[in-house]
Amino acid sequence: MKASKIVAATVSVLLVAGVCIGVLVSVKGKGGSGNGEGQISSSSKSVAAICAPTDYKEACVNSLSGVGKNESASPKDLIQAAIASTLEEVKAALNKSGSIGSSATGSSQKMAFEDCQDLLQFAVDELQSSFSMVGDSDLHTVNDRVAELQNWLSAVISYQQTCLDGVTDPDLQKQMSNGMLNATELTSNALAIVSAISGILTTFNIPLNNSATSRRLLEEPDAEDAGGHPSWWSHEDRKLMASQAKGQVRPNAVVAKDGSGQYSTIAAALAAYPKNNKGRYVLYVKAGIYNEYITVTKDQVNIFMYGDGPRKTMITGKKCNRDGVSTFRSASFSVIGNGFIGKSMGFQNTAGPEGHQAVALRVQSDMAAFFNCRMDGYQDTLYVQAHRQFYRNCVISGTVDFIFGDAAAVIQNSLIIVRKPMDNQQNTVTAQGRTDKHETTGLVIQNCRIVPEQKLYPVRLQIRSYLGRPWKQYSRTVIMESTIGDLIQPEGYMPWDGNFALDTLYYAEYANWGPGAATDKRVKWKGFHVITNRNEALQFTTGPFVQGNQWLRPTGMPYVLGFNGK
Repeated sequence: MKASKIVAATVSVLLVAGVCIGVLVSVKGKGGSGNGEGQISSSSKSVAAICAPTDYKEACVNSLSGVGKNESASPKDLIQAAIASTLEEVKAALNKSGSIGSSATGSSQKMAFEDCQDLLQFAVDELQSSFSMVGDSDLHTVNDRVAELQNWLSAVISYQQTCLDGVTDPDLQKQMSNGMLNATELTSNALAIVSAISGILTTFNIPLNNSATSRRLLEEPDAEDAGGHPSWWSHEDRKLMASQAKGQVRPNAVVAKDGSGQYSTIAAALAAYPKNNKGRYVLYVKAGIYNEYITVTKDQVNIFMYGDGPRKTMITGKKCNRDGVSTFRSASFSVIGNGFIGKSMGFQNTAGPEGHQAVALRVQSDMAAFFNCRMDGYQDTLYVQAHRQFYRNCVISGTVDFIFGDAAAVIQNSLIIVRKPMDNQQNTVTAQGRTDKHETTGLVIQNCRIVPEQKLYPVRLQIRSYLGRPWKQYSRTVIMESTIGDLIQPEGYMPWDGNFALDTLYYAEYANWGPGAATDKRVKWKGFHVITNRNEALQFTTGPFVQGNQWLRPTGMPYVLGFNGK
């Protein structure tokens, strides 16, 4: 953000998380306290402390000016005010998207603005949840809720960026970008403030609550129990998984194309989801090819959907960008409702490489887990859009950017298959979309195998294949403890466009093996890292990175919290 004129300023040196941060704070004009140019009121000091970690400090100070006038305003009041001001700006952007979109011509751009309406409404919902969480918290314990707040606010950024990505008309995109500028800056600020809560509380001499839950995130993984389940599973989830594995679970609904179930389509079974359902809603989809476009809606939470196997129970579609469908809407299967579990199912998009962007599975569900599933497509196969996600024992295939998005996602013990692309195309396994350095998002590939499909194998060394390229400014991808085939180019990664993001991205590799795993010829970008320290790599395991020990449900995975032991 360009610096604007400040009539009178002084530097307040604040001790935040042990670091002295200089902050310019206006002491005249509307926010003036009447103490004179050489003095800063206690309210101004409080605002300065809250705004210290942010990237858009002028916007932060302005957004808190109303509450900041109150000498008795607490840190909690200021943090809530930062979220409230963000909420109002996102609501304003939502309204602007409607007016700007009214001038859109062509079905694809009209669709893009319809997407913006949906996405910004999701953002409003996340901000309302964040506001309520801070309001309901005691500041002595709010530090324990930082991960949840970071998760929600990171999703807000993802939604904003997805909206802008869909608007390809240059004039309309400029209008929309300008219309969202205040919202994007304040969202970044709110996330920065939440991420620095421990330091802010220290500045205000408020003691922290170092709970066992917080400490546990950095511990080694729990051992599995006698049944092969992680020891932190709930009794209900253990019983459910054990029953399903033995064929003894009684699902709430059965889908079968042959008429042997209660429903012949998945859509009909989901439509029967009971309002205000409590606990798991179990949906069994029998073997068959289900050619239907499915969305698990926001209110359809805690669904456990399982099939007869990833090659037997298949959900398929062929929507694609070539046919004028936005990437966001091209998915054969979309999951929004939180707590979704998918097991033993396949998701595919058959548009082929000529269809360009064509999503098989799009996930924005928080605390979503997939076990023994297949995601098959070409470009943009798996869209890990937002929130915390986990994949284990899956098969994911594609060509260009085929695992992409801005979730905090861990893919573990899975087979990643690189397919034969169109002529003159290059393969890229990942394209992570982190746009703000404060986001807690990223893509972790752990204990996986990255190999060519059979059709690609004879020409694998002639077609250039890479582990990833930086879709956004702060793209973050970590590949660890994985087998990398010889199809991957020695440099490992390719740029998106010139020098874009090469200094600000975070790409890292740790303890990989195989003919494509050598790092001596990897790119020399500032943002690329070879991790040699186990403790440094630990932060990207499932426990710390997606708080897996707090929410993961029955996905059949021992040792999900840390390393695989090899």
